[in-house]
Amino acid sequence: MAATDQQAYVDHPMLVPSVIERRLYQIELAGDAQSDHTLVCLPTGLGKTTVSLLVTAQRLQQHGGKSVLLAPTKPLVQQHAEFYRMALDIPDEEVVVFTGEVRPDDRVSLWQDATIIIATPQVIENDLVGSRISLADVTHLTFDECHRATGDYAYCYIAERYHADADEPLVTGMSASPGGDSEEILTVCQNLGLSNVAVKGEGDSDVDEYTHDTEVEWKNVQVPKEILEIRDGMNEVVKDRLEKLKQLGVLKSARVDISRKELFAAQKELQKLIRNDQSEGYKGMSVHAEVMKLKHAVEVVESQGVESLIAYFERLRNEARSSGASKASQRLVSEPKIREAMRKAREYDGLHPKLSQTRMLIAETLGIKDGERVIVFTEYRDTAETLVEFLSAHFSVRKFVGQGDREGSDGMTQKEQQETLDAFRGGEFEVLVSTSVAEEGLDVPEVDLVLFYEPVPKGIRSIQRKGRTGRQAEGRVVVLIAKNTRDEAFFWKSRQEESKMQDELQKLKGIVADIETELGQHALSEFASAETGKESAAVKAEANGGSEAKKNVQPALTDFAEAKKEGGEDDEAEPEKDVPRAGGIEDEDVVEIVADQRELDSTIARDLSKRDGVKIRLETLEVGDYVLSDRVVVERKSVSDFLDTLTGGDRSMFEQVGDAARYYGRPVVIIEGDNLYGERNVHPNAIRGALASLAIDFGASVLRTEDQKDTADLLQVIASREQQTEQREVRVHGKKTKKTLTEQQEYVVASIADIGPVTSRALLADFGTVEAVMEATEAELMEVKGVGKVTAERIREVVGSDYKSKQN
Repeated sequence: MAATDQQAYVDHPMLVPSVIERRLYQIELAGDAQSDHTLVCLPTGLGKTTVSLLVTAQRLQQHGGKSVLLAPTKPLVQQHAEFYRMALDIPDEEVVVFTGEVRPDDRVSLWQDATIIIATPQVIENDLVGSRISLADVTHLTFDECHRATGDYAYCYIAERYHADADEPLVTGMSASPGGDSEEILTVCQNLGLSNVAVKGEGDSDVDEYTHDTEVEWKNVQVPKEILEIRDGMNEVVKDRLEKLKQLGVLKSARVDISRKELFAAQKELQKLIRNDQSEGYKGMSVHAEVMKLKHAVEVVESQGVESLIAYFERLRNEARSSGASKASQRLVSEPKIREAMRKAREYDGLHPKLSQTRMLIAETLGIKDGERVIVFTEYRDTAETLVEFLSAHFSVRKFVGQGDREGSDGMTQKEQQETLDAFRGGEFEVLVSTSVAEEGLDVPEVDLVLFYEPVPKGIRSIQRKGRTGRQAEGRVVVLIAKNTRDEAFFWKSRQEESKMQDELQKLKGIVADIETELGQHALSEFASAETGKESAAVKAEANGGSEAKKNVQPALTDFAEAKKEGGEDDEAEPEKDVPRAGGIEDEDVVEIVADQRELDSTIARDLSKRDGVKIRLETLEVGDYVLSDRVVVERKSVSDFLDTLTGGDRSMFEQVGDAARYYGRPVVIIEGDNLYGERNVHPNAIRGALASLAIDFGASVLRTEDQKDTADLLQVIASREQQTEQREVRVHGKKTKKTLTEQQEYVVASIADIGPVTSRALLADFGTVEAVMEATEAELMEVKGVGKVTAERIREVVGSDYKSKQN
């Protein structure tokens, strides 16, 4: 890299001049990341994305191809796209955004013409599983907020496919907080196939000049005795339920301050009882569910106030009245001590002291200290709504929440989120009240105060939130803590994790060589198998002379300057490459399986997509979950799902299989999992009757599998037999049966207060028409078999109450 006249900007053929500020630490990190698959650790707000951009520019200059950047949220994806279009010297249309809002067919054509693809990981995962795209010519892949690469998160699958499929792979992982300890960091690196770690901290001299001190304060607030009485009343019920679990032998203690770790351990013990067909396990799991709901309610009233508690229990009450509601919810809403606690909550007209403390701190920041912007973070959307309503009387306030709608609260569309951030940057309002959606990486403008309405228990999230201030000027962070509540435990846990994480990052700087050695032994071996015939950059460097060779291949800081647009051998046109996994595979040794889009919640399609000789095509199927030939369609049910279809639901198993049998000659029902006869309180003969009906009445083959992997194996075997042995084609056809008038009438009535199909039929049989049901009095409704007072009251409440728009 080189600088311009005043040594202020990075100069490179792929970059727009005078856009990227020349910062030595970013250049050094980019140099590290160019040489190998690298985890880049840099504090929030100091330009991790710029590091990735510099690597992308050099890779495109040297190797051509495409670059992909993945980020966990749509607003973050949009933000990265705007930055890349501004900084890279390529046409704007070659930087494309892939989110769920872009149609799959459109993504296929956009991918072909794009140079830079910036996307949410779920979209890329779906397109890989569905064979819509190929990673073969992707020369740089960046995982933003890469600490998410654990478990089944999409990053892990994409990384595995990339290392296997790409011709010239290079991975960069970026995070301000990659993990709480070295083991977590190693896990992330192994899941992404990273073999190098590059760390810069605020203590480094070349970073220090770009940071400022951030004052962190914690303020204790005294919770009113009325709120504590409500909490104590709920804790009495918690104590009672914990005693029951203790009697079952899954808990050693029944103290109300029991940890989540202990509760999760108890859950595992209960699952063991269930696997042994012991009825105590089922009863215990229901009690355990009560405890978890109550513990959450206690946390809400302690740290948020009665408004959030009332909203939570209103959702619980509606859930308890719905068809198929859990026994746990039903018992809780009818528990006398809970009803008494809720009565007290509704009668309490005071404010939680955090509200007044928040107002005071904001007034101090914006008034006395002449500040311009404040962010208030809260864990709960109910609290965000309360804060916006309360603060709007004194300040210019807007909320910033996720996209999902919840009962009583609309989510925000991607457009609304972007407009809100733009307005905040532009000074159109002063206070942003945000849930966790603004924590990770979003270019939220520099603020004068970051207020934690409650402490967060994870150090990673605390670091990310605090990174919203102190980047260009001194900032302030305040954490509100409700005394003698769980807030205190969360605060100290977060402090310990954050301190530990900072220590780990500092340690990483001293033990990078050891970390890389361990990664070299484990991580890349998962991806660079003998079948791929590929070697990682680390392996190639080792073959060329060990660590010294690696040192030699690392680009000098002047490489960015020396690269010429007219270039040399690197700029010669390469022959067009085949795209082996993207649509239109004609190989006779490959079988095709059409999977319903909704089946992506399982691992089956992902598993099959990684296998040689299998191509997955994703569609929204009208009939079935998997189509294996022109005559074989598969309806997959877990044991739980299968039993659900016997006890209610909008669409029964028999309707689904009836549709399958109507359009396919060989319908197959796969029931996945064990303990079919013991998981629920369903009589074995009812289950046997259902199985017999599927086979005899509908002509369906009923097959059992142990788990999702076993199901994937079975699907591949059937598909191979149909397409290769029987020489049958894959053909999708058939539609769901349209509801008859009778079915539509039953559906309308069943949807009232979620009363369900059985009660719906009883009501229609008694009253004759939907209109008559709607006009019936509470007393008349209660005369129908199966309709009690609670159900009748709920029906009248839904039918007779005035409509209140969420906008009102």
